[in-house]
Amino acid sequence: MEEIINCAAYADGRRIANVDLKNAGDILRRTQGFVWIGLHEPKEETLELVQKEFGLHELAIEDAHRAHQRPKIEIYGNSVFIVLRTAQINQNHHIEFGETHFFLGNNFIVTVRHGSSISYADVRARCENTPHLLGKGQGFALYAVMDSIVDQYFPVVNILEEDLEQLEHKIFKEKPSRETTEYIYHLKHELLEVKRAIFPLVEICNRLTRFDFNYISEETRPYFRDIYDHALRINEMVDNSRELLNTALEANFSLISISQSEVSKKFAGWAAIIGVPTMVAGIYGMNFNDMPELHWHYGYPVILACTLGLCVILYLLFRRSGWL
Repeated sequence: MEEIINCAAYADGRRIANVDLKNAGDILRRTQGFVWIGLHEPKEETLELVQKEFGLHELAIEDAHRAHQRPKIEIYGNSVFIVLRTAQINQNHHIEFGETHFFLGNNFIVTVRHGSSISYADVRARCENTPHLLGKGQGFALYAVMDSIVDQYFPVVNILEEDLEQLEHKIFKEKPSRETTEYIYHLKHELLEVKRAIFPLVEICNRLTRFDFNYISEETRPYFRDIYDHALRINEMVDNSRELLNTALEANFSLISISQSEVSKKFAGWAAIIGVPTMVAGIYGMNFNDMPELHWHYGYPVILACTLGLCVILYLLFRRSGWL
């Protein structure tokens, strides 16, 4: 698998050359633009080369190599290290998470993709087609990639909301089951993962907007407010869905309890009906010589008729009360 997806130098918003990673530092010293490097699951040797060329901190390089980091922003001298989590829906209708790490400096930006993450080739192409925006520097390239990552969360959350609507139909229109409860917990887990991935982005955008970073131009900072607004919207959508899921879980438990109560009432009703012939048979099964109507010619059919009549009366009463 190719590690270095793209490595190019830009000046005034236009690509001036494709550069070799080993010579990226020399190119930066000879130009006034910036270098944009895209990596995909690079090996340790490749990251060490990036560290050497751009003077990156070893702790940030270690995090970028190991991946599985929480979303964060950290400042190391004259560079910034940013971690974001990506999300997309796979063919099995499950969320696959990945990571993208950013190294941002005065004249460079390095993106490192890990796991399930869509290529940013289209993002780079759109930036190159708008040189008046890319001319704002590497800060705009950072915004473009971050905006693409955040936009990927909208279809994910929308699909989860559709699943929630189907779940509501399943709860109230079908028979409550254990499988429904398990599915609710599955959705809650996925929403929690989305929440963990998107919530730190609010603080990251705040810091990129407020702090005076030399490598993010003043005219680029308002763009990060757009990402901030999108992150807030996704957070609100996730919170609303989680509240609805909590309500759905309570409703499912209540319906299960009601269903069990209905079954218990039916059992109790039939037990009462069956109890009548059982009681009569128990009485007349006792070995006594002197019992009422024991030697009467019509005693047997009368007792059967009375027993059946009591059973029918009890059945009608239970049926009217809703127990049967």
